[in-house]
Amino acid sequence: METLEPVLFCWSGGKDSALALHSLLRQGEVRVAALLTTVTEGYDRISMHGVRRELLRRQAEALRLPLQEVLIPPQCVNPVYEARMEEAMRHYLPLGIRRVAFGDIFLEDLRVYREKNLARLEMQAIFPLWKRDTRQLIRDFHAFGFRAVTACVDPRVLDASFAGRELNESFFAELPRGVDPCGENGEFHTFVFDGPIFERTVRFTVGEVVQRDSFVFCDLLPEKYQKEASSLHA
Repeated sequence: METLEPVLFCWSGGKDSALALHSLLRQGEVRVAALLTTVTEGYDRISMHGVRRELLRRQAEALRLPLQEVLIPPQCVNPVYEARMEEAMRHYLPLGIRRVAFGDIFLEDLRVYREKNLARLEMQAIFPLWKRDTRQLIRDFHAFGFRAVTACVDPRVLDASFAGRELNESFFAELPRGVDPCGENGEFHTFVFDGPIFERTVRFTVGEVVQRDSFVFCDLLPEKYQKEASSLHA
C-alpha cells in the first residue's frame, strides 16, 4: 500500500486556511501531519487574527489534527519570526517532511518570501488556492458548508461594524467596492467554526469589540466562558 507524503499546514484559523486544507484533503495526494500556527506571547491569541488560543486548540481537535504552536512576541520583527518558524519546522525534518502548505491566494511577494525561507531548510511550499478567483472561492466556501465569523477588521477600509459578523450573503453584499471578498489584502481576518473538514462545530459566543494597534478585534469567547460572561451582568 502506497504511503501518502506527509506535509505541514500553516493554519491561521481562518476561511482561506480552511479552504486550502479542504482542497488538499480532497485531492488525497498528501497526508497533513500537523497544523502550524503562530501565537502571540502574552496575549495567548493567534497572531494577526486575535483569536483566543483555546479556540485554536478546539479547532485542531475538531479537525483531528496535531497542532504545533509557534510562540512569537508582540509586534514581532521578521528575523525573530523567521528564526522561530525555522526552529519549529526543523522538528519535522527528521520525520521526512519536506513540504509546507499555505492558504495564500495571490500575494506574489508573500509567496516569494515563504519560498525563500523554506529553501534554507530544503523544503518547498504548496499553495492549493493559488490564483483562484476570490469571488468563486467565497461561493465554494458556502457551497461546501463552511461557516466563519470576522475576528479582525482594518478600519481604514472596512467599518468596525463588520467585526464579529458571520460571513453570510448579507456580509458580502455589504462589502465596500475595492475590498477583496477573501480579505486577501488584510481587510479582514476570520475564524472558521464549522464545515466539512470539522468533526464537530467549534462553539463560541461573540464578546467585546475593541480597537488595538490600528485594527478592530472582536473577542470570540469559547463556550465555557459564556456563563461566566453572563454572570457579570446578572
